[in-house]
Amino acid sequence: MRFLEFKLARINLSDHNWKEVKIDDKLLRKFIGGRGLGTYLALKEIPKGIDPFDKENKIYILTGPFTGTGAFETGRYHVVGKSPLTGFLGDANSGGDFGPWLRFSGFDGLIIEGKSDYPIWLRIEDGDIKFNDASSLWGKGVHHTEKIIREKVKISSETIGSILSIGPAGENKSKIAAIMNDRYRAAGRTGLGAVLGDKKLKAIWVYGKRNLLKEMYDSKKFISEAKKLTDKIMGNPVSQALTQLGTLVLMNMTNALGGLPTKNWTHGIYDKAFDISGEHLAESYLKTRKGCWGCTIQCSRVTEVPEGPYKTPISEGPEYESTWAHGANLLIDDISSIIKMNYLENDMGFDTISFGNTVSTLMELYELAKQGKLDKDKEKELIELINMSGIEPSWGNKDAIIQLIYLAAYRNKIGDLVAEGAKRLAEHFGRPDVAIHVKGLELPAYDPRALNSMSLSYATANRGGCHLRSYSVAFDLIGSPEKWDPLAKDIKKVKGVKEQQDWFAIVDSLVICKFNVFGTGPSDYLEVLKAITGWEDMTENELMTTGERIYNAERLFDVKEGEYKDTLPKRLLEESLPEGPAKGHTGKEWLDFFLPEYYKLRKWDNGIPTEEIIRKLDLEEFLNR
Repeated sequence: MRFLEFKLARINLSDHNWKEVKIDDKLLRKFIGGRGLGTYLALKEIPKGIDPFDKENKIYILTGPFTGTGAFETGRYHVVGKSPLTGFLGDANSGGDFGPWLRFSGFDGLIIEGKSDYPIWLRIEDGDIKFNDASSLWGKGVHHTEKIIREKVKISSETIGSILSIGPAGENKSKIAAIMNDRYRAAGRTGLGAVLGDKKLKAIWVYGKRNLLKEMYDSKKFISEAKKLTDKIMGNPVSQALTQLGTLVLMNMTNALGGLPTKNWTHGIYDKAFDISGEHLAESYLKTRKGCWGCTIQCSRVTEVPEGPYKTPISEGPEYESTWAHGANLLIDDISSIIKMNYLENDMGFDTISFGNTVSTLMELYELAKQGKLDKDKEKELIELINMSGIEPSWGNKDAIIQLIYLAAYRNKIGDLVAEGAKRLAEHFGRPDVAIHVKGLELPAYDPRALNSMSLSYATANRGGCHLRSYSVAFDLIGSPEKWDPLAKDIKKVKGVKEQQDWFAIVDSLVICKFNVFGTGPSDYLEVLKAITGWEDMTENELMTTGERIYNAERLFDVKEGEYKDTLPKRLLEESLPEGPAKGHTGKEWLDFFLPEYYKLRKWDNGIPTEEIIRKLDLEEFLNR
């Protein structure tokens, strides 16, 4: 029996060299891996105040102790770097097969630094790394890129090895560009695909024969404990619902509570929600379901539009967030067209949540321009750009959106501004209130005026508008692990959000799927972690303290970068919902109640970690940095 060794490859794109880096066991125990380790390394290595497109910015592509072990849902990896979209610490998480195959290749993570003078792709196999010219792939979509690389490595099967890549959106430094893998999976949020584009890194192939089970401290205990946990996860009704309908099971549920953002967040109910729901998808275009590597839930939908104007080959998706962003928020009820949009955005390498929100921002700006409600010069500029682009970005115009995907990916005409994301697009035309974002990151598909705990979750999320720092929707909407009244001013919600933020920091550092956590908690994973690492004296309290450490470390990175405010977009703060169960409520009434109590609980001074909490969490090395 032995400790699991955690090895990274530090890859310098400027001189096309690399070296192995071993992570000290004490440091690993403090930050676990994945998101936690990436946050620590970013704090240590990324200089304060640099432009995200400076060569000194780095991208950390990291797995965790659980990745690829064959236990429950462990087929994920995490990416960290300074975000070009927000200017703060950016991170994103993705499933598929890449994370496990990265570990099998002999490395637990990659540190990508410097800039190449020309496009390259990396071949990583059994502890070795080769640099290859990717000039012929530059400008190509994700699907074509993967096909060509598989031809080059002479492994055509999509179940052997894995490829991470960027599309034209990342190459052209769109601030809403994703990092893609396995064709349809995205480390989507915060625009880190643009950083790889700036560094001229087109793709990474990973493959190897490393046996993680042989490296574990106690593999027999691991197998036993992992089976117990898998059985518990799959016995939960939420897991079963995800298997049946995927994430789109949420569409009708959210709509019923009046929390489905509609027409750029001006309404909370969409009268055609069923037409873009999981139930309707299953009736119309579903081929089968699929999971990430080793997954038992299999929430992904495999779809096909076999004919018609939106004919799309067999592909994965769309998920709930993508469907909402291109459906209710744009007033589109044709799910076949949404399948097409999702397919194309994956190929071009966009974050679908950010893209849909940015298009809704454009549609509202265009509507205001036609009504003469923009500054005259800006109004003229917008209409001229749109006319030059040959599109009509009006509500419900499906074909205009499909054209916009290409225009934005290649930064052509109006697409050049769409590629900047909702915040910059709205600011450019003098109406920042039209963009729905927190700290520059466009919001996902839950209106915090109707699901009030999300007001705190969104406002205090370190990476910006995010539902996965704390998925308090689980309490307000699903009732897991307990049911909250979504409109109650209940102080227990503050504690619930804070604890979930800390716990999810651990989930993203282990690295495992968040769908594991329905019906399970930290204690359920502790014995599995001990079996892998040999940290036999670790307690649940230590594990949760580690999560709190990671959350505070992220905040320390952000506050050193400049002005930082925990709030909601003006529309959600000041405008009430016009209909539904939450009619008349604003985000301000919820945030004014929750936020002061949250700061007390965190021991933060107006959003900034105090010296007391920094020392308590053993983060003294970052004091006054």
